[in-house]
Amino acid sequence: QVQLVESGGGSVQAGGSLRLACVASGRTFSNYAAGWFRQCPGKEREFVAVISRSAGSTYSADSVKGRFSISRDNAKNTVYLQMNSLEPEDTAVYYCAAGRTILTSAIPSKPGSFESWGQGTQVTVSS
Repeated sequence: QVQLVESGGGSVQAGGSLRLACVASGRTFSNYAAGWFRQCPGKEREFVAVISRSAGSTYSADSVKGRFSISRDNAKNTVYLQMNSLEPEDTAVYYCAAGRTILTSAIPSKPGSFESWGQGTQVTVSS
């Protein structure tokens, strides 16, 4: 497993932007697909976006398409989530996750496909 540490969360007004970062350590990060999930109190963890090992493939939830984008820099062992046009409904704890994949283009989206998780970072969007 890799160890993951998120940063970049905070409070922002609706329409604003935030950029989350997740730094991995402990294993070869380029062997892992990386994803972002979010969770609100009392709700299940929700898929947000995923990027393949090679960064050649990405997939995002419909609720964030056109507003959020995921990227990674394997040389820095870091995955990013750029969040634009934020809405109050985006308020949640955001978690970074990593899952080892065989195919370099694989883009898993279910929580069970990821074996490593960060501690989460709070994002609060006010109207």
